Amino acid sequence: MKDNPGDSGAVRFVALGDSYTIGEGATWETSWPYLLAKSMNEKGKKVKLVANPSRTGWTTQDLIDNELPVFDTCRADVVTLLIGVNDWVQGVSADDFKKNLVYILDHVQAKLEDKTKILLVTIPDFGVTPTGKFYSGGRDISAGITQFNDIIRDEAKKRNLPLVDIFPVSKDMGKDSSLVAKDGLHPSAKEYAIWETLILPEFEEMINDK
Repeated sequence: MKDNPGDSGAVRFVALGDSYTIGEGATWETSWPYLLAKSMNEKGKKVKLVANPSRTGWTTQDLIDNELPVFDTCRADVVTLLIGVNDWVQGVSADDFKKNLVYILDHVQAKLEDKTKILLVTIPDFGVTPTGKFYSGGRDISAGITQFNDIIRDEAKKRNLPLVDIFPVSKDMGKDSSLVAKDGLHPSAKEYAIWETLILPEFEEMINDK
């Protein structure tokens, strides 16, 4: 498990998710959680990315089974959560996705000292990428992801949690090949950097409120 710059007394940050959180298609150092912690440290706020147990292909159930046990050992102060694309790809129903999302948020909030320190990020529209269509299963990707994002948005609102919507900007991957990784599916480092600039203000506000 790799750590970000930081030291004792730093805000302890855990990033939960899937390929989009681990930085698939780019590098660890260009993943948006790493960039978030780096940006905060450059601003003079000590933040340490103590864990990013995200894995490519993982669903909400995989997160429950494999990432929550890691989170439980981390004494996290703040958490980000971007999960759900693989649920949709694998045909998990919206109801089951919501049930798992509620379980994850309940679990994380129960462990955090300040239950508002979870930042949710919406699922990007991978359907605009060159190979995205091969993962549609004949379904409308944009509509399906929008349905899941509505669930994420509703839970954030219900719990008074910050949310960053990267879905609109992710559509630019369909117009600019430099925003797509060589695999034709995942974001490039350039796209992850754009996400980080969108997430940073909400993340910084969450940190400063601590």
